[in-house]
Amino acid sequence: QVQLVESGGGLVQAGDSLRLSCAASGRTFSFYFMGWFRQAPGKEREFVVGINRNGGRIDYSDSVKGRFTISRDNAKNTVYLQMNSLKPEDTAIYYCAAGSAIILDATRIPYWGQGTQVTVSS
Repeated sequence: QVQLVESGGGLVQAGDSLRLSCAASGRTFSFYFMGWFRQAPGKEREFVVGINRNGGRIDYSDSVKGRFTISRDNAKNTVYLQMNSLKPEDTAIYYCAAGSAIILDATRIPYWGQGTQVTVSS
């Protein structure tokens, strides 16, 4: 059984920072790809950032490039998302994602966390 458990969401003001964590358990050897997606009210789930197993490839969406940083600790089976200079438009539920290949399409992600709410006030 695979589990992804996110933590670190909350309510912040514009310009503040937050750090999300996602701890994986179960068949983590298959997690070549780990990443974050987000879903705002009334919108589709969208790709935010993804990282491969050794960190040699990182993909960012244009909307977060330069503000968000992903990192991964394979010894702890944990991926982190450092979010700086947060904007109200970053408000969404953030989901941890994992899979055996690099996947930027939410419909193809095999494993999801339960999500953590990030709210940025103006």
